[in-house]
Amino acid sequence: MKKNEVIDIRPYLVEKLKQEHCLWSYDSESIKDIPNDVLVELVMLYLDIDDIDLLFQLLGYETVKRAWIDNVVAQGERYYNLNYFFAWYYFHVKQPRRYVKAMATRRLNKRLSI
Repeated sequence: MKKNEVIDIRPYLVEKLKQEHCLWSYDSESIKDIPNDVLVELVMLYLDIDDIDLLFQLLGYETVKRAWIDNVVAQGERYYNLNYFFAWYYFHVKQPRRYVKAMATRRLNKRLSI
């Protein structure tokens, strides 16, 4: 993608995820209807910063943050360093390590109380 190129963001991100083999479990029809929270999770885990920036343009800050907490932070230690970076870089958290740990614990407690 060139710097001033106008793109349709969702299809662009879905295509990049297909190229990274992140959508292997989706058929060609259902891939068009990938839920926002799944899109956020996959883009944040498998694509680069420029693509994550596009995600914010597409869905907005609050939607991305909620999906990040629910789908990525909730995975706990596996992505701790990546989540620490996201908390600091994208969400401007003052104490990102403490925040990530607290959000992961909160999500785990919610799952256990159901």
